[in-house]
Amino acid sequence: MDRENRNRKSWYSVLGSFLARRWAGLLLFLVCAGIFALVFSLYDLELEAVLYAGGLCLLLLLAVLAADFCRSLARRRRYEEIFRNLPLLPEELPAARTVEEADLQEILKELGCRMEAALTEWENWRQESMDYYTTWVHQIKTPISVMRMTLEGEDTEEHRELSAELFRIEQYVEMVLSYLRLDSDSSDYVFQEYDLDSIIRQAVHKYAPLFVRKKLRLFYEPVNVKVLTDEKWLLFILEQILSNSIKYTQEGSVSITLTPDKVLNISDTGIGIAPEDLPRIFEKGFTGYNGRSDKKSTGLGLYLCKKAAGRLSHKISVQSKPGAGTVVSIDLDTKMLRTE
Repeated sequence: MDRENRNRKSWYSVLGSFLARRWAGLLLFLVCAGIFALVFSLYDLELEAVLYAGGLCLLLLLAVLAADFCRSLARRRRYEEIFRNLPLLPEELPAARTVEEADLQEILKELGCRMEAALTEWENWRQESMDYYTTWVHQIKTPISVMRMTLEGEDTEEHRELSAELFRIEQYVEMVLSYLRLDSDSSDYVFQEYDLDSIIRQAVHKYAPLFVRKKLRLFYEPVNVKVLTDEKWLLFILEQILSNSIKYTQEGSVSITLTPDKVLNISDTGIGIAPEDLPRIFEKGFTGYNGRSDKKSTGLGLYLCKKAAGRLSHKISVQSKPGAGTVVSIDLDTKMLRTE
């Protein structure tokens, strides 16, 4: 039924456009017919002869219009087929019937060439930018490593404070690299079954000093489950979530649990998220009330988590109440993926 309605609408639109383009010719025909009728009447010609000649002319006009309309309808259907199969090469356009159509096709070809050139230029600029920032990220890791080795020699409050700030710098550097990789077209993914406990332990081990520094408790029991995912990117997601849990939890605990249907829950007893901020926490650059209060939030962590989870076919969601903590859930049941 929908297809019939679309066809009928297309037919009416072609007919309306056809008549609109030929209204001047039809008007001229009517004027000429009126002139001939007036002249014939002045010469007292027989009415039958006038009607016969007029009928023949009208019949010929209708035949020409019908043939032209059929060509217009076929041409419209051809254009619709081209539209459904975009993009196409310039030589695949229908042959121009008029000078105006030929000019329009030349304009389209020129626009296509300019668009392709602009796209190529943009791709080159984008690749150069990615190469530059990727090189910068790898180069900045060297002085960071040297600074960390220097700080490891002393165990004073000042050195611990500097180590914490240096750890934060490392997080930002890793976030930049992850941001570049997620926006690139490269297939930086290795999907296979991984031990979930191993990935969780790596994330917990990385943030263990912050747990100790803030005197937060961690509740986690081994789950003994394998999940189909990419280890590096799932680890990145867990690290970002743990980082937020530690950042916004001043006292209490962080819990990591797994449901029977492979939903990983990371909950904390932190300050929670305002209800008006919840729908937007995965938006790029959105910091919300907590981020504005902290003044150090980038608004990229959860955005990158959502994007990375989508690439892994994982679903991530957040439940939170102000003052009651936050629960981040990651659905790891990826039935659509296949192992290598």
